[in-house]
Parts: sequence; C-alpha cells; structure tokens
Amino acid sequence: MTPGLDTLLERAVVPGYTRLGYRLRSRSWPADDPRPNALVGKTAVVTGARSGLGKATAARLAELGAAVHLVVRDAGKAARTVADLRGEVPGATFVLDECDVSDLDAVRRYAATLTGHIDVLVHNAGVMPAQRTESPQGHELTLATHVLGPLLLTELLRSNLRNGRVVFVASGGMYTQPLPADPEYREAPYRGATAYARTKRIQVALTPLLAAHLAPTFVATMHPGWCETPGLTESLPAFTKLTRPFLRTPAQGADTTIWLAATTPTPPTGKFWHDRRTRPPHYRKKTQESEEALHNTWTYCHQATAP
Repeated sequence: MTPGLDTLLERAVVPGYTRLGYRLRSRSWPADDPRPNALVGKTAVVTGARSGLGKATAARLAELGAAVHLVVRDAGKAARTVADLRGEVPGATFVLDECDVSDLDAVRRYAATLTGHIDVLVHNAGVMPAQRTESPQGHELTLATHVLGPLLLTELLRSNLRNGRVVFVASGGMYTQPLPADPEYREAPYRGATAYARTKRIQVALTPLLAAHLAPTFVATMHPGWCETPGLTESLPAFTKLTRPFLRTPAQGADTTIWLAATTPTPPTGKFWHDRRTRPPHYRKKTQESEEALHNTWTYCHQATAP
C-alpha cells in the first residue's frame, strides 16, 4: 500500500479503523511478520486478558512461544478463558493471575509476586462506566484503570522489564480529546465515552516521557481500530449494532500489539502506532498539549501512584 493511500484511510477514520483498512494494509505485511517462535523462552504479561483483545493477544503471544500471564479481575470467571486458550494453543504455558489494575494496593501486591525477567508487558485492561465511579483509592475509574494502575505496575516491574517491551492499548477516540486539566473528572458532568477518550489521550501523551524514563526498555502505545469485543458491545451497544458488519475481529485488532512485542529489529520507542505504522498523536490543533500541561499530567500521575 502506498503511503498516500494509507494516510487517506487513517484520516477518513471509517475505512481505516474497520476491517477494510486491516485487509488493505495487511496485504503487504507477511514479509514483516514476527518470525515463528520469536518469543520462545520469554515471558509475557497481559492485563484484561479474559476476553476480546486481551484474550486474542495472549493467544498470539503463546503461538510465538511465550509463557503468558493472564491478568484478570476475577480468576474464577476467567477459568473458561484459560481452557479455551489451552485448546487453541496446545502445549503453551498460561498462568492465571488475579489483579484489579484500578486498585493500586492490589497492583503493588501483584507486582511483588512476579519474579524473573518479563519480556513483554501489555496494558490492555479497560473500562467505560456509565456513571463516575471511583477506585478503592478514590481515583476516577477510567483514569485508575488505563493510566494510574498501568504506570504503577510498569514502575514496580522496572528491573524485571529491562530491555523488554511495554505496549499500551489505546483508542482512536483519543483524537477527540486534549489532555484534561481535571484528570479525575470532578468538575464537569460525567460522560463515560469522554472519560475513556481522555484517559487514552493521557496514555499517548505520556508515552514519550515514559520511554525516556524506562530506557532501554521499549515503550509504545497503539490503537487497534474498531473491534467487535464484549467490552464494546456492553459499553456502546448502539454503535456496535450499527457498525458490526465493518468491525475487526479481536485477532485483527491485536495484530499491531503482537508485532510491537515480537518483531525484529525493535521498532522506535516512544511512538503511537496503528496497523504497524507510527501515527500522529494529533490531527486537530485544539487537542495539542502545552509543555506545562504535559508536565502537570506526568507529575499528577506519579504523585497519585506514590506510596
């Protein structure tokens, strides 16, 4: 695919984010695929792995040889997930770990149980509550789940992750939002979709800073396009019904995560990706953040996760 057509698909959103964009772009990918067994002998940790993108990510990482930790809020409800994955990837190693990443105390306890080198950490867990909801520490739930918990877990595993790869699963919805001056969403009428997009903007904005902070560990953020997942169906049922014929499968949505986790050589760190290419973090001037806003957000997140 030519760069011009690729950019047109991305800017048009609907064709670029749907299965059409995936099919057109993926025609040129086979030579660029991660090599077979690229992750043999390596360990991966995937949050939000019970279903959807997380489950598809775990399956593909295991197919490449990784031992995969499935991080879920309720291990009892995820037993079927493990059985499905073991049937899908016979002989693979799957470890079921219980941790609610929105609960910072639970994240600290969980990180203390992980020993040895971690080669891949995928922050995929996501929520979109209809009403403003708080985590056990009093943080707005989307902020706690998408930003604070992942940042804390990454920091606590910093020594385990040295020279590894960290991937945040964001959303193209972040293009609609600037960095929020009120990250806890205390001052405006709450809208779940807006809160979701705002926290995804925070993920993308902080990625270059986190990459510099963690170097030589690789850090990237990606967005999967529009995928048919249980989370989307539950949170946006009307949108799902309207777009279902065009939605990507979870495996298609997870493709770039897998590519970032396993391709060689390692891609450039600190970037935002979609369909195996870097993408601009902004398409509209009104979403661009100042250095002061970026600094304030980075500082707030680190203060919020401090012991």
